Amino acid sequence: MDFSGQLNFAILSFWSLLVIVDPVGIIPTFLAMTERDTKYDRIRMARLASIVTFFVLFIFSLGGQWLLNAFGVTLPAFKIAGGIVLLKVALDMLQARRTALKETPEEQAEGATKDDIAITPLAVPMLAGPGAITTVVLLGGQATSFSHQIVVVANILLVSLIAFLILRLAAVRSSIFSAITLKIISRLMGLLLAAIAVQYILDGIADAQKFW
Repeated sequence: MDFSGQLNFAILSFWSLLVIVDPVGIIPTFLAMTERDTKYDRIRMARLASIVTFFVLFIFSLGGQWLLNAFGVTLPAFKIAGGIVLLKVALDMLQARRTALKETPEEQAEGATKDDIAITPLAVPMLAGPGAITTVVLLGGQATSFSHQIVVVANILLVSLIAFLILRLAAVRSSIFSAITLKIISRLMGLLLAAIAVQYILDGIADAQKFW
């Protein structure tokens, strides 16, 4: 594929992952769950959560296609189903509301009582939840060359690093993230995710027509 195609795929995969992982959106829950912890404990949990997020998404990006084949699910069908899932998340984000696909009230309550929330619920499902896993499986299915696979893995690493940096900043300077700022960012991210979700659905329908 030419350089333009590679660049377009890299941009699409990066923004798809960043928007669905949405590290900014989990800041209020992260701070609430770690209210009794020190700044250093918050940073440690953010670091571990980001590492776990990378490995979870990395594994699904490589093994997702095998999983689909094992269940007899075609990539076009998964694109349509995945697009619907992402659209549901996007609509919740447009309303500045946390989707239950990332965290439920029960998970929030359990997290508030835990001494360490790094692996669960912070990494899974808040960062590497069903939406993020769906996205990396879709991207893995679209990675038609080794260079594409490298791009997907590199973007998973980059988004995991960004998630750590954002959560670290929140742990140290939580006052800079006002409720209004977070809602504005959430709505903008939701709009972008909605467009990406619809594109996945359209691509899935177009691919499915080739089998008819």
